[in-house]
Amino acid sequence: MKVLSFGSLNIDSVYKVDHIVTPGETQLSFEINENCGGKGLNQSIALARAGASVWLAGMVGNDGDILIKKCLENEINAEFIKKTKGRSGHTIIQVDKKGNNSIILCGGANRCMTEEFIDEVLSHFESGDFLILQNEINLLDKIIDKAYEHRLQIVLNPSPFDDALFKCDMSKISYFILNEIEGHQMTGKTTPEEILKEILLNYPESKTVLTLGEKGSVYKDKNDFYHQDIFKVKAVDTTAAGDTFTGYFIASLIKGLNIKECLSLAAKASSIAVTRNGALDSIPTLDEVE
Repeated sequence: MKVLSFGSLNIDSVYKVDHIVTPGETQLSFEINENCGGKGLNQSIALARAGASVWLAGMVGNDGDILIKKCLENEINAEFIKKTKGRSGHTIIQVDKKGNNSIILCGGANRCMTEEFIDEVLSHFESGDFLILQNEINLLDKIIDKAYEHRLQIVLNPSPFDDALFKCDMSKISYFILNEIEGHQMTGKTTPEEILKEILLNYPESKTVLTLGEKGSVYKDKNDFYHQDIFKVKAVDTTAAGDTFTGYFIASLIKGLNIKECLSLAAKASSIAVTRNGALDSIPTLDEVE
């Protein structure tokens, strides 16, 4: 069983600040770091460090050698990463003293996907393989449609949430992994119970993992429901917590662990991630988690 992460690769500029900047405010940053990131790359590294064999498909710009190098350093197959003109995707990230973050994303090369490229990548995968998607690349609807024709198991993390997602046929999604904000944006509902009920009502064959911050996470499908508490730690940077959770949950699922075990391992991994600065560097290895 192969795992394909079709997603974004970004160069992140991370600013440490006293608090998240408000409209009209100018604030002095007391630290800046430049890192590799992007939800596609973050989740691929989480998958790889959790023990999965993963291929990452995406686009990088003229400045993208550092991103490809980061893939190879983490034993991610990079044969489906293509170079294009211009800049790679990049972000400006504020991280406050409590570890909360605010992110501005510029798509760059991540918005240069073509149907020809999608067809070429998917031709190397077959029925039962896993496809991991986020919403930082263009043509997401086409990728979902084509992957469904290949009978792949499609995992969608609908982040960042925007109108492009309404073009996607969500009935083709096998697993939704999302937080409460994205759950509200997707369903119009506010409580976890209402969000899960609405998703299952609209997509009865789907399986949903809803992360709840300090309240942990929950899983629901048409037969089962599970809740997982967090492992309490002192958070310094939450930037890659969600991506770490997603990667570990799916890697655990592929290994044949039951849902409760998958949730527990993902919760442990994300708890370690928030105690460290940065995105990729914060993602733990499986040995650390165990």
